[in-house]
Amino acid sequence: MSDSDSDSDYSATVLGSHWFSGPQQTRPQPQVPHQEAVPDRVEGSVLRFGPGVTAAMPAPFPVVAEPAPPRRRRGEWRRYTLAAVILLVVLGYLAWQRYGPALEVRDVTVATADPQGPGCDSTADVVAVVRTNGRPGTLTYRWVRSDGTQSEQLTERVPRGRKEARLHLLWTFQGRGTYGAEAKLQLVSPGQRTAATQFTYRCAG
Repeated sequence: MSDSDSDSDYSATVLGSHWFSGPQQTRPQPQVPHQEAVPDRVEGSVLRFGPGVTAAMPAPFPVVAEPAPPRRRRGEWRRYTLAAVILLVVLGYLAWQRYGPALEVRDVTVATADPQGPGCDSTADVVAVVRTNGRPGTLTYRWVRSDGTQSEQLTERVPRGRKEARLHLLWTFQGRGTYGAEAKLQLVSPGQRTAATQFTYRCAG
């Protein structure tokens, strides 16, 4: 291969001045026609350009691979899932206790403690049994007697879990004779219900 062929295929790489070291070479350098070349890449003070640039260029900044996130073991996920389920159950139960169904009355009955009725100058104990759904709440009621009198509006607090409330009316009788009496419970709330019982006061003495 002749020197002229080698010179025509040569591609120039221009280095910055700080890359030169040692004595200057005495071998004459081939003349390259002057041309406006656009650098492919800038690395410090070194410019690489020309048709013969094929080397891979280094990245302008260091590349650091991110480590993969640690994988959680299956046992940890199961433990967290179980704790979350227990927490949801407890919160649901507390919400049901606080915001669940309200107090409801399911049945009301009225009777005297002594089926024979009161004797001379004695007191009849009239008992109303109010059955509920077991929710906490307040019963509002009044007693009405057959002698034309009635009580004020009364209240009874029913705690959670108790499904039965007992309301008492004490009616005192005096004197001789016989008197047919009726005691009536009027439930105002929750709901409106009425229940009554009849008995006889006897005093022949």
